[in-house]
Amino acid sequence: MHRIEFNVRDYECDMQGVVNNGVYQNYLEHARHEFLRARNINFSEVTASGINLVVIRAELDYRDSLKSNDAFEVCSNVGKISRLRFEFLQDIYRLSDNRLMLQARIIGTALNRQGKPFAADLLEQLFSQDAI
Repeated sequence: MHRIEFNVRDYECDMQGVVNNGVYQNYLEHARHEFLRARNINFSEVTASGINLVVIRAELDYRDSLKSNDAFEVCSNVGKISRLRFEFLQDIYRLSDNRLMLQARIIGTALNRQGKPFAADLLEQLFSQDAI
């Protein structure tokens, strides 16, 4: 399991004073990139090599709302669905009370230079430790 902490910035909140629903996707994406970095997979280098790791499905269950200045943690884990697909299971917890704010299931695949899914060797590195 990979964990990363954030703080809500004022500009991420909408008129209701809570984090805009779309902003949670940014939190989750950054957490996934840091998860990859922790596995010695550099997202930029992977992309430059012609492998595109893409999201093909995102399921987000909003449990409660974060507000400006809330400190929170994104917990991420990865699992293999098939030879071509993987999933990130991600939870967001508010740190002040450890309250679950969001649960997400993000399904991805690797695309080659022609835009076709393929079983990239680096996926084995992704699943090598702490898999679901």
